[in-house]
Amino acid sequence: MSATMLPETDSRAVLDDVRVRLTAGTLIPVLGPDLLTADGAEAPVPVSTRDLADRLNARVAVPGRIRGNMWSVAQYIESRRHRVTLMKLLADIFGPPVTPTPLHRWLAAQDRLPLIIDTWYDGAMAGALKAARPPGDWGQVQGVTRNGEWRDIWRKTFDADGAEVEEDAVAAWNTVLYKPHGSVAPAANYLISDSDYVEVLTEIDIQTPIPDVVKDLRTDRGFVFLGCRFYDQMLRTYARQIMKRSRGPHICVLPAEPTKNEVKFFAEQGITVLRMPLAEAIAVLTEGAKEAA
Repeated sequence: MSATMLPETDSRAVLDDVRVRLTAGTLIPVLGPDLLTADGAEAPVPVSTRDLADRLNARVAVPGRIRGNMWSVAQYIESRRHRVTLMKLLADIFGPPVTPTPLHRWLAAQDRLPLIIDTWYDGAMAGALKAARPPGDWGQVQGVTRNGEWRDIWRKTFDADGAEVEEDAVAAWNTVLYKPHGSVAPAANYLISDSDYVEVLTEIDIQTPIPDVVKDLRTDRGFVFLGCRFYDQMLRTYARQIMKRSRGPHICVLPAEPTKNEVKFFAEQGITVLRMPLAEAIAVLTEGAKEAA
């Protein structure tokens, strides 16, 4: 089986359908860090796992063999300098506020969209929702580390004001923001080091770390990946498990040449790849919506 790769000339019609499905709430957006620099501007925070690994290495020197691996770099710092040091570094690195992009703001305005998945640590999507929605209309579920926890815990749930609430609160929200790897805000939850993922990866195949709201909503929906890459096994594993038992269709906007592992992943998961600049795809989604109106 080979992956379906569509050139830019054939991608517009697919994106028009994606826009309709997002507006209707029948397609789930999955946002990655590349979204933050889609317009060509520099972001105040790292925009890839490799970029974050470099930022951490600039603060604490790590062995060359792991220098480009974010998870191993974080583990090295945690093991040699303590978890507190790692948390302070991440708070500093992700401390600068990130302005929501046009896509963040457009998604926040879609009140029929029940779920948004954001795979990076910044708070831009939450900021867009906070600006666009009343407080009781949305909230977020974040993956959390079990480091230092005595409870059987995989996630924490926060309302629009950042207060921790019980997970069943999601039933009252029109839109749930799911941050599978955690976020700088509101409580600095990070899944980042190798040890953070040991138990998660043991359980993820039976879906224990995945929130029930995600499992329920995906059964009759597909996913569209915007600003995401899958060059590392960790990234592919999480995407695969989030997509499990979903109906489809599945689409990924990918400006850069995919790696061999990415091509294999796209083929295995039945993901249609749109080979076009992310900024142009965003323009089709956001500006096209204005034209349709």
